[in-house]
Amino acid sequence: MPDSLSIVEPAKRPLKIRSLRLIVPYLRPYGWRVLGATVALLVAAGLVLGLGQGLRHLIDNGFGNHSVTQLNQAALAMFGVVALLSVATFFRFYLVSWLGERIAADLRRDIFDHVIALSPAFFETARTGDILSRMTADISVLQALIGSALSMWLRNLLMMVGALTMLAITSAKLAGLVLVVIPLVVVPIILFGRREKHFSRQSQDRIADLGAYAEETIGGLRTVQAFTHEAVDRTLFSGKVERSMAAAVSRVRTRAILILIVILLGFGAITFSLWVGGQDVIAGRITGGQLSAFVFYAVLLASAGATMSELWGELQRAAAAADRVMELLAEQPTIAAPAIPVRLPEPPTGQVSFDNVTFHYPARPNSSALEKFSLTVEPGEMVALVGPSGAGKTTVFQLLLRFYDPQSGSVRLDGVDVATADPTDLRRHIGLVAQDPTIFGTTARENIRYGRPDATDAEVRAAAEAAAANFLDDLPEGYDTFLGEKGVRLSGGQRQRIAIARAILRDPPVLLLDEATSALDAESERAVQHALAVLAKDRTTLVIAHRLATVRRADRIVVIDKGQVVATGTHEDLVREGGLYSRLAELQFST
Repeated sequence: MPDSLSIVEPAKRPLKIRSLRLIVPYLRPYGWRVLGATVALLVAAGLVLGLGQGLRHLIDNGFGNHSVTQLNQAALAMFGVVALLSVATFFRFYLVSWLGERIAADLRRDIFDHVIALSPAFFETARTGDILSRMTADISVLQALIGSALSMWLRNLLMMVGALTMLAITSAKLAGLVLVVIPLVVVPIILFGRREKHFSRQSQDRIADLGAYAEETIGGLRTVQAFTHEAVDRTLFSGKVERSMAAAVSRVRTRAILILIVILLGFGAITFSLWVGGQDVIAGRITGGQLSAFVFYAVLLASAGATMSELWGELQRAAAAADRVMELLAEQPTIAAPAIPVRLPEPPTGQVSFDNVTFHYPARPNSSALEKFSLTVEPGEMVALVGPSGAGKTTVFQLLLRFYDPQSGSVRLDGVDVATADPTDLRRHIGLVAQDPTIFGTTARENIRYGRPDATDAEVRAAAEAAAANFLDDLPEGYDTFLGEKGVRLSGGQRQRIAIARAILRDPPVLLLDEATSALDAESERAVQHALAVLAKDRTTLVIAHRLATVRRADRIVVIDKGQVVATGTHEDLVREGGLYSRLAELQFST
């Protein structure tokens, strides 16, 4: 499955460590904490380096001079350094961990805010599982970088520079031997680091594939089980797991080889330097304390190098995660408010007009959903849109809600071109009851209140009663009953009545009903039809219906075929005229 958010395939994408610049703006608001963490980092690194000199004095002045007083003083000084080191490390760990958590939270909030503002056209190709992977797994990688890996990498970088400097002060000869090895360690870090970032990107993409497939399969689990598709899905998911595993193994193998090289060369150099230094101690050219300090700094240098090589892999992995997050944040909505939006008239009248509109969906550029479509709906009028599947009925709703903009022509509400209005202001004037309504994983009360968060409990109950949703009182906790994910605890008809109650509570000047009673039984349908008749009074209403019995009371019926209006009139007029509507009516009413 291709990465729907990526224009360039991951294997061809130039992956650079500078992708981590993503986190810089998120660090700025917390400058004092960054400064505190930096100071604590510098102090801790300096104190660790000071331990080497303490070790030197402890051996030369304490052991070498056989002086208990000097031994006590050296030991006490070292203890003081260790105490200060523990305090500095505490502040470093606390501050960088806080920054990691805070910035991860800020990133997740910003990504969520950005994603829900994207246009529906984006979601025609984007995968929900992949988006969730970027909001969760990739942000967790960045959180680990900020809260741990980055400070450790900087700490070890300082330790390497400091240790190398102290090596040169302690013994220039032995330091020279170590310097010969450093290029042999740095080159593999750079080369293998690039490979690891490439494999990290692939691994994260494969994990996103897993999430997308699992989300889709679990979301449609009843269909999966109804068609006994479990075995096929297990096989397909297993294949994706193995591809994810293979990508992860490639990344782990690359890092393991890098660690092997760094440890072999680093500690090999220490062993060789210790052998040379031991000969110098025997010959009296350096003291035992100097050699001990040198060994301490050499071990510090080698361990810092090994840690940095391992953390370099974390940096590369985080850079790949940042790259994926930046892609998502770089997506721009195709539908946005103009710089100076035109305000809709107040009070609204609800006049709707389509003027010579031609539109095709971005994913289907060669097929027009509407072709030179024109329609005017007067304030308070009920118009039913009828036609075969794919005729363009739902597209009329999509354009009126400005989920898309037409390629030509205009859509107007109360005389204002919707493209010139703020989409949020526009949508406040419209209520929608979809054929497959969305029920959120919360209580019945909050689902109904969704369109008007400030509505009182009494208003919520009145809307539910108007929508014939009396069944809510019979639920275990009444209106406060949790309805389950996507309303799984309700029947189809119950979900639809919740959606109708939501639209009634919103009290919009324009009402869009997309097969609003299709899932109801006969008794409930009569009750809801009565409620909708009351709701539609003095309100512009557009109704999509395949069941022609539900649109007989419409003021006008507009027949749409292949994106064009082919007939307009009342039920009786259209039946007498013959044509498409007459054939549809004959098919339905003769059965």
